[in-house]
Amino acid sequence: MTKTLTPRTGKTASQRVIRRRGDRVFAGISTGAGILILVILAGVTIFLTVEGVPGILASPSEVNSGESFIAYVWPLVFGTILAAGLALAMALPVAIGVALFISHYAPRRLGHTLGYLIDLLAAVPSVVYGLWGIQFLSVQLVPFYQWLAENAAFIPFFGGPASVTGRTILTAGIVLAVMVLPIMTAICREIFLQTPRLHEEAALALGATKWEMIRMAVFPYARSGVVSAAMLGLGRALGETLAVAMVLSASGVVTFNLISNTNPSTIAANIALSFNESSGLSVNALIASGLVLFIITFVVNFAARAVVNRRKEFSGAN
Repeated sequence: MTKTLTPRTGKTASQRVIRRRGDRVFAGISTGAGILILVILAGVTIFLTVEGVPGILASPSEVNSGESFIAYVWPLVFGTILAAGLALAMALPVAIGVALFISHYAPRRLGHTLGYLIDLLAAVPSVVYGLWGIQFLSVQLVPFYQWLAENAAFIPFFGGPASVTGRTILTAGIVLAVMVLPIMTAICREIFLQTPRLHEEAALALGATKWEMIRMAVFPYARSGVVSAAMLGLGRALGETLAVAMVLSASGVVTFNLISNTNPSTIAANIALSFNESSGLSVNALIASGLVLFIITFVVNFAARAVVNRRKEFSGAN
């Protein structure tokens, strides 16, 4: 391929095109946006650290909880991870199934309609999910929880006694699963649709059934994208505040019993419910717990990025 040199600069035409004003403006805006994100992230980190350290170092008598910071924040970390883990475990298989149905099984018109509905669900405010959880879902789950306490009490998760209100950590996990389902489904759907058509046709030409084609051609290509969708949903579940605060009847304990009245709280919900009543070093302790949540979310996203980068040459997520 020959390159044409410009008479004045001696550079190729492609190099001259990059220097157009529009390209320079767009490059500057993109660079500025990236730097702005880093500055905001650094600012949040500095604020949480500066304001949170006094709460970490405060003595138990100086804060409302009356406990050391580790004893105070550990049940909140446990509840946050438990609720988010329950949500991820329930939402991920459903998201993959719905996305697979839309991308490979549903008729085109039905698939487009379901895709629009999934996208609309992602725009529903958290308070609506919280109201649905406390007014409808928790009430409907009470008989189910009682049945679990009577017939599955040998499993530590369902040891009972069953909650009479249904406002348990399991209910909060179900609400979170419904909340993160739309965004996970949308991402998985787009990743499945990006599978190279030649890979799918080659598998079918070799005699594979449609499910075998999906298992051998679609899933390996979309594996990293599914991980990204799962981690994005997990990050949303870790930081959700209002819906969990409305649904969960928290006692601030560490327990694996999912259906009783005694439930662990989450960091975000605890901050929302306790901030107005706190003052002095108690506010710093709440900010310090926010710093812990910030670190957890950062670690989750960092791990997801590492998984995606390991298989980026085979993935549709990049």
